[in-house]
Amino acid sequence: MEKAYLVLNNGAVFEGERIGAPGDGLGELVFTTGMVGYLETLTDPSYAGQIILQTFPLIGNYGVIEQDFEGDCLAKGYVVRELCREPSNFRSQYELDRFLKERGIPGICGVDTRAITRMIRTQGVMNAKICAQIPEDRADIAAYRLRGTVAAASVKEPCVYPAQGEERFSVALLDYGAKRNIVRCLTKRGCRVTVLPQDTPAEAVLELKPDGLMLSNGPGDPEENVGCVRQLQKLLGKLPVFGICLGHQLTALAMGGQTAKLKYGHRGGNQPVRCLATGRTYITSQNHGYAVVSESMTDRAVLSYVNANDGSCEGLDYPDLNCFTVQFHPEASGGPHDTEFLFDRFLSMMEGGQDHA
Repeated sequence: MEKAYLVLNNGAVFEGERIGAPGDGLGELVFTTGMVGYLETLTDPSYAGQIILQTFPLIGNYGVIEQDFEGDCLAKGYVVRELCREPSNFRSQYELDRFLKERGIPGICGVDTRAITRMIRTQGVMNAKICAQIPEDRADIAAYRLRGTVAAASVKEPCVYPAQGEERFSVALLDYGAKRNIVRCLTKRGCRVTVLPQDTPAEAVLELKPDGLMLSNGPGDPEENVGCVRQLQKLLGKLPVFGICLGHQLTALAMGGQTAKLKYGHRGGNQPVRCLATGRTYITSQNHGYAVVSESMTDRAVLSYVNANDGSCEGLDYPDLNCFTVQFHPEASGGPHDTEFLFDRFLSMMEGGQDHA
């Protein structure tokens, strides 16, 4: 057993056992509360530049199933209470430790993830480092910043995914770090999807003459993406638009709104969201550290969903622009799937029917 340490920016040190790849892992430490879906978590590009801590104590028990991947693993490290060394599942291809090693992701197990989570909830997300020795100089931990994550997570060239069955619509998807299931949710509904790099000019998007525009999830601080916001300002109002997560935040910025960093974010598959139109509460999957400031959108959009825990903005409608966006993930592969009906709403917009919230 090789010792490893998780060193937090607040000075706390946790000793555990090395898992995954050798070497140090430096990043922003965040926790996710999902009880299942660790593969979808690890391969979610929205975790780019971050060290992921799983609050559920046993991770890896159903092994690695590559068919369930959502994208490339862009995380900087992985923290678990207990790593299952002998997975048991008929779909399992190999164990999670091998996954981490092959992708160069350092990790640590055997630490008190409950105590670390409580620390983050109290003090907020902070930088951390997974290392073999406790460093005397911790300047690099304090200095770490997420930069350029959207460009790193996005495709570099356009790619096309055909519709399943009869083609009903063509959709352009601006990829800010898109999860693969966004494409699946569209293609299974008869959409041909053209995935475009995050810096695609608005003119190039419109030249494709798509029936609708999809704005994906993605990592990092939304306000860093000035170029993306500028292109969205040229696109809004030109065609039906559906935005998820970072796409939701960038749309708000394009409309002159504001975003703010949350204390410890919303990450996991059990986030309650209330629909203001019906009063119904949905359980959603989320992964974000920033939120749209609701007050900044009062005269720009209609607030549609709010987080039932902290009241933060979870959805906005732009009736005059034929656009709606949500902070949560209706396409969540690991579940829940309660809000997948939002893709049907998007299709209704593209066919020119009445837009039902």
